Amino acid sequence: MAANIFIGMIALLHLYFLYLEMFAWETRGPKVFKNFPKELFPQTKTLAANQGLYNGFLSAGLIWTFFISNPIWRENVSLFFLSCIALAGIYGALTADKKIFFIQAFPALIAMGLLFLYH
Repeated sequence: MAANIFIGMIALLHLYFLYLEMFAWETRGPKVFKNFPKELFPQTKTLAANQGLYNGFLSAGLIWTFFISNPIWRENVSLFFLSCIALAGIYGALTADKKIFFIQAFPALIAMGLLFLYH
């Protein structure tokens, strides 16, 4: 149950990333990414939208797990998408901003730990 709550929260978080990067990059983006120069938001709109699309795929994968009836497949698919999110968060923390680890990777690692714990 706790793993499912984390998976649901992570899926919602990545839906927010999709919204932010695909639809609100020039309006909400500057308020969220304060270290990024404001004049670059219009120039990077397409790049951000591409990132948002990938975040949407990650979210869709996690949402899909709630509809998988086979518990082994559900756990494996969950672990796959959580691993993708954790690795992306670790990479982002190493290359862009350390906060990304705590916003993206850490929740995914907790959910993975809970899946392993309850297995």
